[in-house]
Amino acid sequence: MKKTLLFLFALVTTVSLTNAQLKPVSYQDGTQKLTGLAIKPANSTKNKAGVLVLPAWLGIDSHAKETAESLSKLGYYAFVADIYGEGNYPKNPADAGKLAGFYKKDYKSYQHRIELAMQQLIKSGADPSRIVAIGFCFGGTGVLEMARTNFPVRGVVSFHGGLSRDSSRTIEPIKPKVLVCHGANDPYEPQPEVLAFQQEMRNSKADWQMIFYANAVHSFTDPDAGNDNSKGAAYNELAAKRSWQQMQTFFNEILAQ
Repeated sequence: MKKTLLFLFALVTTVSLTNAQLKPVSYQDGTQKLTGLAIKPANSTKNKAGVLVLPAWLGIDSHAKETAESLSKLGYYAFVADIYGEGNYPKNPADAGKLAGFYKKDYKSYQHRIELAMQQLIKSGADPSRIVAIGFCFGGTGVLEMARTNFPVRGVVSFHGGLSRDSSRTIEPIKPKVLVCHGANDPYEPQPEVLAFQQEMRNSKADWQMIFYANAVHSFTDPDAGNDNSKGAAYNELAAKRSWQQMQTFFNEILAQ
C-alpha cells in the first residue's frame, strides 16, 4: 500500500511539472492596468533562467503565446509583456502602426513598460541574474532598446526587429550580448539602416552577432504571416527553425557564464 501511494504521488507530481500553462498576470503602470502572461518551466529545473518575450506590434498574439510555451518546454520561466495596456490594444494593423510608432519615438516609455514586465518575470520565480530577452518585429526593437540602455540581462535576441535609432542619441557601451536574426530580403529595413545598426554595434563595443536568412522577409518566424513574400511579411519555416536553434545556442553560451 505504501509503495502504491508513493507511486501515485510521484505520478501526480510529474503531471503537475509537465503541464505548465500560461497564466494571466495583472500589474500596473501608474493607473494603467497591464496584463501579461507567465509560464513556469514544464519540468523542474535548478538554473531558474528566465526569458522575457516582447511581442510584435499587434500585442500579445498567438505567436507570442506559443513562443512562451515552447520556452517553458525548454526549461525556462517565461513572461510575455503587455506594452500597450488594457483599453489600448490595437484592433488592426493601422492602429498597431500608430501605437508601435509612439513607443519607438518615446523609447523611454517603451523601456519603462519593458522594465515592469521584467519585474513580473522575476516575481514568477526566475533568477534575476539569469535573465534573457527575445522580441519579434516591434518587440525586436524593444530588446535592442534593452541592450542600448544596459538592462540587467545576459543577452537579447531580436527576430526581424526594427534596427533604427535616433541618430542624435549618444552611443553608450553595450554590456548585454546581442543576437539579431534578420530576413535577408526584409523590405522594411533598408540597407542604410542595417549598416548604421552594425556600425552602432561596433561603436558600442558590443558582443554582437547578426545572422541573415535567405529568402526571408519580415515576420519570418510567425506562421500567421502567410507565405507570400511579395507582401513584405511572410512565414519562412526554414528560417524560423534555424533562428530558433541559433537562439538556443546563444542562450546555452551566455547562461553558462
